[in-house]
Amino acid sequence: MISFAEKLAIWYYKNKRDLPWRHTSNPYLIWLSEVILQQTRVAQGLPYYLKFIAAFPTVQDMANANEATILRLWQGLGYYSRARNMHKTALNITSNFKGEFPQTYLELLKLTGIGTYTAAAIASFSFNERVAVLDGNVYRVLSRYFANNTDISSPIAKKIFTELANQVLPQTNTNEHNQAIMELGALVCSPKNPNCFACPLESTCQANILGQQINFPVKNKKVKVRERVLNYVLIEYEGKIAMRKRNKNEIWEGLYEFMLFENVKNEPVLRFEEVDLPETLLKNTQLMHVSEQKKHILTHQKLFVTFFYFKIEKEFLSALKNMLIGYSFYDFEEIQRLPKPILLANYWDTIKI
Repeated sequence: MISFAEKLAIWYYKNKRDLPWRHTSNPYLIWLSEVILQQTRVAQGLPYYLKFIAAFPTVQDMANANEATILRLWQGLGYYSRARNMHKTALNITSNFKGEFPQTYLELLKLTGIGTYTAAAIASFSFNERVAVLDGNVYRVLSRYFANNTDISSPIAKKIFTELANQVLPQTNTNEHNQAIMELGALVCSPKNPNCFACPLESTCQANILGQQINFPVKNKKVKVRERVLNYVLIEYEGKIAMRKRNKNEIWEGLYEFMLFENVKNEPVLRFEEVDLPETLLKNTQLMHVSEQKKHILTHQKLFVTFFYFKIEKEFLSALKNMLIGYSFYDFEEIQRLPKPILLANYWDTIKI
């Protein structure tokens, strides 16, 4: 019988995508690709990877950059904590490891900002260490292949699926095996519509034999989604607009935003009269533009966002001084360079026309 690993290797040789990080063993480039591709599709992540290696060819280059520059390049990928942690890791490697990545899984794990998955990926792809890589694609392939009903969000899941991954891990060429099983999950064993007829493991996959593919992996933990109504106010004064840097422990930490007012009722706004904007603002400014309400989905939040563009004359500036505490005025070129949440960046691109 041909083993799991042998079937997978044959399929991978014929079907693998030509991706730039598969042509290098440079641990910095491997690490960068893995950070970007966490919770990001390859089609979306590839342009970011190319932008980052152009801006920061080495880990030292990234360490020397400021956080705002990194966040600006990251803009649109979401999960901005990954970008901040990436910068911290670059600083750590440069300061404490002379710019060199450790070469084993256990040593990589000691680095602040590198977890089990990323450590395994670097150790496997850069140094060919025999260690199984376990990402969402691998969870899905293994849960279906073994028809394993362990809840992948449970505390014990990582231990169980690591054992299964090691069970099918070959003695040699483990770096290509790890790439192959992730590729199978991305291209064939997809979450909703797996293409089982194209799968090299079809005849021995237990979920396929049972006709239960869609029931795996099991995930019982549901994400509680909070709905919020946000009213962003652009206040223009002498060709500049008020913005502030978001604080720690907030979504979009470290990014810049316009003045924000949140509706108390947190219900979608249908009419301008329903918006919770201060009377002081409405009396002392000239309303130039109101956007349509936009829906923006985050992992734990559903945002309903409206943008209001006001202009203010000098004689009314003092009336808004309390509202402007914590905000600074930036010209249009400065705003273009500042890192912003993608929905603000998209609106900014339209309002400048």
